[in-house]
Amino acid sequence: MIQNCHCGFQKSFSECCEIFIKGTEKAPTAEKLMRSRYSAYVVQAADYLVNTTHISTRKYHSKEDILNWSKSNQWIKLEVLNTTENSVEFKAYFLDSNLIAQIHHEKSTFKKEKDCWFYVDGKFF
Repeated sequence: MIQNCHCGFQKSFSECCEIFIKGTEKAPTAEKLMRSRYSAYVVQAADYLVNTTHISTRKYHSKEDILNWSKSNQWIKLEVLNTTENSVEFKAYFLDSNLIAQIHHEKSTFKKEKDCWFYVDGKFF
């Protein structure tokens, strides 16, 4: 039995988000970029998270901070609530370092430049 990708799609990680994280393919939509970024937190792929953050906001997202946050949490599941061409509202469920259940609810904004999607920023609920 193949385990679903971390992002929730019914494909294996190697057939789904890993192809974006490893750079084999570019995420074709903002939603797929967002899902692959969630998976990158699960597998602690901080370089991918930094590289897929838009240059205008990248200075606010250090690799060390991303990696520390990624490692200090146990990622449980992703729920995509709403998508438009350049935004995705989602809830990421996780256990924090004290094993307390948390929900990160965000509406993320994305920008496409030269056939690549980038995370710009998010509104937190």
